[in-house]
Order: sequence, then structure tokens, then C-alpha cells
Amino acid sequence: MSGFNKGVSKVEVTLKWNPSRLGEPDHDLDIVAATYTAADPTGKPVYLVHFGSRSPDGTITLNRDSRTGQGFGTDEEMTLELDRLNASFGRVVVGVAIQQHSRRRTFADIAAPEIRFAEGYTELLEHTFTEVADSTAATVAEFLRTPSGAWEFHPTLKGFDADPEHFATLMGTR
Repeated sequence: MSGFNKGVSKVEVTLKWNPSRLGEPDHDLDIVAATYTAADPTGKPVYLVHFGSRSPDGTITLNRDSRTGQGFGTDEEMTLELDRLNASFGRVVVGVAIQQHSRRRTFADIAAPEIRFAEGYTELLEHTFTEVADSTAATVAEFLRTPSGAWEFHPTLKGFDADPEHFATLMGTR
């Protein structure tokens, strides 16, 4: 890579929330990453990484997956090694979906949801979903490959009223 802008290379995404109240069904939020080709950046995702999976090439990995929000620290963690992604990819979108087990739940129903994007010690974004409180899923950020091959980070908060499966088909829309 040449020039002064090396772009974003390895990003850690963390998600945390407080568990549901005693006697209520568990809250289950999931980080979802969708990859798109440079030739079709808003089409169908090439693959999705979500609950307990990783990309076929190992460049995007869900390291931690909580179904309850219990415990200390973060509940879900995902690593995106953008600098290792094949040159055919031009866009990666990251979002959060709420599992809709027994009833419809929105971000307003979840106690203290918070997502954070960081590259090393540099915080890229921290968000609490307040602007999309009535949504059941949201895209939070996208990474775009520039003509030089560097990756750029773009916050892109957009709420959806969709279950996780339907959200996966919508999250790349603009």
C-alpha cells in the first residue's frame, strides 16, 4: 500500500448488554457481518458471519457469543481482519440483530445495549442504539475498500424491523 492513508486493517467489534430481569425470557443479541463483492456492493452477501461461525477464509471470526448477556465485560466479540480479505471483496457491513424468541423485542426493551468498534487502542465508534430504539435490528458500520486497496470505516446507523433471518437479506441495502 502506498501513500499516507493505510486505512483500517484489523478491527475488534464488541457488544454488551445487561441480562433480562429475573423471570423474564433471556435477551439474545447477535453481531452479524456481511461481505459483498466489489462488483456488487449492495447485492446479495457472499457470506454472513454470525452466532458461532467464521468466514470461510478465517478473516472474520465471531470469538464470543452470548445468549443471555450474563457475565462481566463484553457479551459478543468479532474480529475483522480486513487487510487479509480477498481483493474481490469491496464492502463489509456490520450490524446487530435481536433474536425474537417468544415475542417482538426492540433495542428499547434491552437494558444498556452498547457496541464498540476499535482498531488496536483506537476507538472508531461506540454506540448505544438510542436512535434506533424501536428497531429489532440495525446496521452500525460499513467498511469500504478504496481504489488503492485500503479499507475505510464508515458509521452507518440504520434501524430495521426484521427478524435476524430477514435482516441478513436487508442489511446491505442503502
